[in-house]
Amino acid sequence: MEDNIIRQWQMTEVDGELILVESEFPELSRYEALVKVAGCGVCHTDISFWHHGVRTKKELPLTLGHEISGKVVAGPTHLKGKNVIIPAVLPCGECELCTKGRSNICQNQLMPGNDFHGGFASHIKVPFEFLCEVPDYVLKKYPLEQLAVIADAISTPYQVIEKSELEFGDFAIVIGVGGVGIYGALIAKIKGAKVLAIDINDKKLAQAKENGVHATLNSVGLNPKEVKARVKEIAAELGVSKTGWKIFEFSGTTAGQEMGFNLVTFASTLSVVGFTLDKLEIRLSNLMAFDAKIIGTWGCKPELYSEVIDLIGSGKLDIADFVETFPLSQINNVFAGTLEHKYDKRSILVPDFN
Repeated sequence: MEDNIIRQWQMTEVDGELILVESEFPELSRYEALVKVAGCGVCHTDISFWHHGVRTKKELPLTLGHEISGKVVAGPTHLKGKNVIIPAVLPCGECELCTKGRSNICQNQLMPGNDFHGGFASHIKVPFEFLCEVPDYVLKKYPLEQLAVIADAISTPYQVIEKSELEFGDFAIVIGVGGVGIYGALIAKIKGAKVLAIDINDKKLAQAKENGVHATLNSVGLNPKEVKARVKEIAAELGVSKTGWKIFEFSGTTAGQEMGFNLVTFASTLSVVGFTLDKLEIRLSNLMAFDAKIIGTWGCKPELYSEVIDLIGSGKLDIADFVETFPLSQINNVFAGTLEHKYDKRSILVPDFN
């Protein structure tokens, strides 16, 4: 197994660059596997840990990265040599929440790059129970490193769309079509909704439109009333109902969340996916007046991963236009570029010392 060394880019208490460290392969418990990393996506959560002061559960130093694909190189016999996706949320599978179908919020869950060393490394040690195997037919369409986005960027919007009870013919409004939101828009379209993408980036909106999103709106310079008026016009143009809108907030910004709440109308469902530490001032009585609801979501329960893989393997969901790979050795540059919004695609870091 090569040189029996794990190479990890770790975050420490010192601000600035992530530092490369090396360690020998760890001993595995009967519940663990060692996965050789193929790719690990850069998520807003990683940037929040690295730059915005959000605390990790495990004390630093810590290797970040929770959007991981790779090959099992040690562990249980039935998994050795298998190509897998590591779920971003690893539940215990036994608690009350897990047995009630809410394993994504298992209170005993483990998250790579938060509870233990993550995927910005050559290898990662993980509990193996919920590893999701990638069938060979999917690998004929995409290299394993690109499929890392399944672990969060695709599975998270897939779960929230399922939770929203979106139906064929519904009007789906997706706020923020970046690395996660674009998949939300495309999955809503696959489910039969008429989709409006709202963003402040014309390039991202054009990309969404090129991939089949029905309508787009750049909200720059528009106040909340103007946005809602324009959305009503678009709804009429698309021939969808004036009520029951499914609104998905992916931007993780104050402006995006305020916009999402302001768009709530009769029988609407607002799904909050993006994260921000900022607080909003809203009138909750609107929910009563419109008989509407707000739901949140956290990651994706492992049971849904096979459905996401089927979407990709069947060709219904194309991911090639929305990912970009970089050598893992460039992690500091990629993190800085992500913070500066330099990339229009999901960045995936590929180990270049394996």
